[in-house]
Amino acid sequence: MTANAPLRVGLVGYGLAGSVFHAPLVSATEGLVLDTVVTSNEERRARARAEFPGVRPAASPEELWARADELDLIVIASPNRTHVPLARAALEAGLPVVVDKPLAGTAAEARELAGLAAERGLLLSVFQNRRWDNDFLTVAGLIAEGELGEVQRFESRFERWRPHLKGGWRESGDPEEIGGLLYDLGSHVVDQALTLFGPAVQVYAESDVRRPGAAADDDTFIAITHVNGVRSHLYASATTAQLGPRFRVLGSRAGYVKYGLDPQEAALREGARPVAGEPWGEEPVEMWGRLGSGESPLTGGGDPVRTVPGDYPAYYAAVAAALRGEGGNPVTALQAAASLDVLEAARRSAREGVSVTLLPHHDEEKQA
Repeated sequence: MTANAPLRVGLVGYGLAGSVFHAPLVSATEGLVLDTVVTSNEERRARARAEFPGVRPAASPEELWARADELDLIVIASPNRTHVPLARAALEAGLPVVVDKPLAGTAAEARELAGLAAERGLLLSVFQNRRWDNDFLTVAGLIAEGELGEVQRFESRFERWRPHLKGGWRESGDPEEIGGLLYDLGSHVVDQALTLFGPAVQVYAESDVRRPGAAADDDTFIAITHVNGVRSHLYASATTAQLGPRFRVLGSRAGYVKYGLDPQEAALREGARPVAGEPWGEEPVEMWGRLGSGESPLTGGGDPVRTVPGDYPAYYAAVAAALRGEGGNPVTALQAAASLDVLEAARRSAREGVSVTLLPHHDEEKQA
């Protein structure tokens, strides 16, 4: 890496995560350039070359390790089961790494990777893009400004209506695939809850396989009691015929209710790309949430609150700054490990029908 030269990025995987999220966001970030895309699928190679002229194709990650001196960052957007071995290989090759969520299948593996990155003095960051969702940024602002008073309960729903299976590893029941909604959407809702309200002390969960032919959980509920007393109720489902509010946050002074998903994923899927200085992540007035007390927002209660624009580009801007020594890691591996502690506890709770107490990791909380 030389001063003022763009940081060269190697992207492993060009499926949904790689093509919809990582490649467009890397390319839109000042100071980063998409150098290489690794995929053995010829159709995906052609798509990558069509959208990003000049990008170099590679058939395997080993090609990246062989020319590590030509790259400044590796992004891992391949299937979940490959995250740990690929992240380890990249770090051992001396390369900083961004890993799509979940970082690992267990908190122990996440902490092992964190230790390796620290030992090598390399960045290891986790792509928790939902921290930059419009509604999450709005909730965080309302809490920081004291508009809700003391938050007592946080309800978060990532619900879909997909009664028929799509197939693929995400729906696999094979534990090695790390599929199912608990680790997919659950990674998002748990990370958001911990980011807002801090460490968890108690976890209770219910997890079901509801669709005919399904092998992995597709309807999951997680209840978290945080150290500070806030209770988070988190829902991740593919079988919800009537979708609930994305967020309902209840405080001692007021509550905030917000329906609908952040528009950034839909925009990226449709081919829209963030451009510096142009609007991005905006939503129409009719989608704004409402803040108030004493009445449902669906019957006119509360006042509309402008939704803060979503900002996925901020993640990679922060990564670029961290690599240049100009800022911190936007999402650390130890933060990912804390979320995995909750996910593992949730899986045990659902399996055994018990509430699980978590032991604190005080040193990690200071580092994260």
